[in-house]
Amino acid sequence: MTLDACFQLGYIVKAHGTKGQVVAFFDVDFPEEYDELESVFLLINGKLVPFFIDDLNPQDKGRSILKFEDVNTVADAEKLKGVSLYLPLNQLPELEEDQFYFHEVIGYTVVDKQLGELGTVQTFFDLPNQDLLAMEYQGHEVLIPVQDEIILRTSKEERRLYVNLPEGLLEVYTQPSNRQVEEPPLEEEDDDKV
Repeated sequence: MTLDACFQLGYIVKAHGTKGQVVAFFDVDFPEEYDELESVFLLINGKLVPFFIDDLNPQDKGRSILKFEDVNTVADAEKLKGVSLYLPLNQLPELEEDQFYFHEVIGYTVVDKQLGELGTVQTFFDLPNQDLLAMEYQGHEVLIPVQDEIILRTSKEERRLYVNLPEGLLEVYTQPSNRQVEEPPLEEEDDDKV
């Protein structure tokens, strides 16, 4: 299994108890969809290693207590702290027709309602208060908020992402700022002056 064929489910927060359990955080919208997991991949030293789950006890706020096969001591569990959890892409829940997973639209052409074709989806940034789509546009990276009123729809057949950008968004990234225009260049100091 390769990282490209997987998505990150979450990560191990800490050891728990005395029998090798760990607390895992499932960094997904609906953690309850993973309450019946039998196995996960852990990213250890850059490689995905399968771990089988003996017991999964869901908690609140995306956390679960996991007991892996062959992890039986606090010391074994401590070694897993901070390790990322992965699942194959085919285990992602089905979405409604107008929804998409971020990884699915990377490389799609961004088409604005008024301006037409703009650029290509490069990546996404998952920030605490806002998800952002990064698009390459005329040699500039443009960040577009992922909001229903901005991201209108996708077309998998056409590999296009249709948007309605707020007025002035592109100019924020493509026009020099007022500060750059107004500030004169710094004068070089003359070493001969006393």
